[in-house]
Amino acid sequence: MSLLPRSAEEFSSAEYWEKFFKKRAEKAFEWYGDYNKLCGVLHKYIKVHDQVLVVGCGNSELSEQLYDVGYKHLTNIDISETVVSHMNQRNAERRPGLTFQQVDATQTPYEDASYQAALDKGTLDAMASEEEGILARSMLTEVGRVLSVGGRYVCVTLAQESVIRLAVEHFVQLGWAVRLHCLQEESGKEEDSFALPVFVLVCTKFRQPMPTPVLEMCLGEDGAPARLTQVSELLSAVREHQAYSVLRKRLRTGTDASSNLSLTLCHTKTGLPRYTLTVQDCSPGAKVPRSNHFAIFIVPQGSETAWLYSSTEGRRQLAASANFRRLIVVAMHRNQEYTDMQAVQSELSPMVMDLAPRGMPANQQVPFLSVGGDLGWREEVSRGVSELSGEYCVENVKGEDGEMYRRLVFLSNAALVQSESRLVSSNTASSHKKKNRKKAKPAAPPTTSSTSLSVDSGFLCCAHHEVMVAGLSMLGVGTPENKGVPVSVLLVGLGGGGLPQFLRDFVPDVTVEVVELDPVVLEVAKEWFGFRPDDRLTVTLGDGLERISVLEKEGGCVFDVVMFDVDNKDSTVGMSCPPAAFVETSILKKVSSLLTPRGVFILNLVCRDSVLRESVLQRVSAVFPAILSRKIEGEVNEVLLCSRGEKETSDGARILTSLNQAAKSLQSALGSDRTGTSRRPHIDIVELLKDLRVE
Repeated sequence: MSLLPRSAEEFSSAEYWEKFFKKRAEKAFEWYGDYNKLCGVLHKYIKVHDQVLVVGCGNSELSEQLYDVGYKHLTNIDISETVVSHMNQRNAERRPGLTFQQVDATQTPYEDASYQAALDKGTLDAMASEEEGILARSMLTEVGRVLSVGGRYVCVTLAQESVIRLAVEHFVQLGWAVRLHCLQEESGKEEDSFALPVFVLVCTKFRQPMPTPVLEMCLGEDGAPARLTQVSELLSAVREHQAYSVLRKRLRTGTDASSNLSLTLCHTKTGLPRYTLTVQDCSPGAKVPRSNHFAIFIVPQGSETAWLYSSTEGRRQLAASANFRRLIVVAMHRNQEYTDMQAVQSELSPMVMDLAPRGMPANQQVPFLSVGGDLGWREEVSRGVSELSGEYCVENVKGEDGEMYRRLVFLSNAALVQSESRLVSSNTASSHKKKNRKKAKPAAPPTTSSTSLSVDSGFLCCAHHEVMVAGLSMLGVGTPENKGVPVSVLLVGLGGGGLPQFLRDFVPDVTVEVVELDPVVLEVAKEWFGFRPDDRLTVTLGDGLERISVLEKEGGCVFDVVMFDVDNKDSTVGMSCPPAAFVETSILKKVSSLLTPRGVFILNLVCRDSVLRESVLQRVSAVFPAILSRKIEGEVNEVLLCSRGEKETSDGARILTSLNQAAKSLQSALGSDRTGTSRRPHIDIVELLKDLRVE
């Protein structure tokens, strides 16, 4: 037979509690935790000599245990005649000074200011469940009346939002100070505990009401109080602690390789995100050594966006390689300082143990893993706000390959690098050679200052940019018959300017027009990514769709190549590049009309929705029958090389063979017309086109 009410409002009825305690008989009801769990915070706010009113005492052993450790001035009241009679009988001999009275907490017979403390364990929760909380407000008003100046209302609660809002707003309006403690279960005890944490609300009465609200949140009984300014902030903090407790309970009672649970840990004082923890369990059936229960992997600063750490499949591979039952992947946030690996381990150790898998021995040492044993390095060099794209930052990072990189990141999607360029010392820019991106080395702060670093325009960080350049092989750029033939390119989407500058600097006889919507992006590209327009590289500020329409109305086949490399700000769509409007049939036809007879349309497509991708391909192929595609390894990106020639599916091998010869010519031609220098770009055209497939 259930001992809990069928509906929440029953909590506030005297009839319910009368039936409840008759059913419970001798068994104490300690749903909110026993004395051992609560004693630390109770002793902190209630003194042994205080006159204490215990409201809604029930048959809990809490008052008896407080009495036994020296609290002799307890007045226990409850609405249930059954429980009062039972508790008086139970304590008549052992605790003659401990009294229990049948009193309605909303209208007590006690004098004003006659108590120094009021202790409430679950009574507020019961009363506030009644519609509109009328009984709860009456009880809180009565508590305020009987407490003296400096007196405290100490309430043990599960902090349901409507309940805690009612109490906090009530006392804030009276000018009392409000503090809330969140009491977490000890690690390893969650299997048998209630999922939600227990809170202790402490409200202190002042002689003169506080002019501004005093709201504080503490973690544990001795946690340093974090000052909040609004009731909504306190409620938000409560929700976060409750969500974390439920998550911890879930993680301690089972594993799930497909769950991808994550949480963010914030700095106590500032409230800013400091760490993001993602839980990755091993796959069912994986052969994991019995002692390999749990490990923590620290992602180097600046590497958070790498496929291995930011994608579900990447983290699965990382976990499989680490070979532990559970791996916690930890990413560090921008605008936070981290001293060294030892300091990070010390900071995380108390928290991450809460996330250990079920069955892990209590004394098991948890290893911290990393790349090269180092935290990596990151330096923010600029921050600003764009009206179109929101807040952004420009940062220098040291990659796992030991090279320095500069990145543009829009903070609305901090996990995505908008643009990236490699940096070199200004006096050695021409001598750097391409490194293996996957090779891991310890990453230490650079010895070269940021001001002496320059962008290496001959190095394309983005693999899809390399493929887009390689796509010029379809024009026969670099072949003997095309020597000296001009190549005109329309590129929609500037970013840091790396792709258009590469085209201008290394492709023979090229002219490039870039269309960029956001003027702030253009300024960032100029100031931080070495972007320098000239007569061969021009920028048109405005909407790419509008520019295409204007050019189409002007008439004429004016471009040999049209490239789309523009991101989609709408994160609700399963296609993050390009925006859906750019692949509508009407726009694709306009693009086709702008191309010369040999022209090529090159599209950077990032689409996670397979149905949507198929729809895009159908629309593109209706205008451009011949499509070659190249998937980017380890990323969602794929590059489509589209032309208006006939679709030759029966002889795809011949097309690719012919293109391979053209790729060799383009490779030889890149950089050949640069006056006074023998510098060549770091790109392998032939290799890039090996994995093309005919769509």
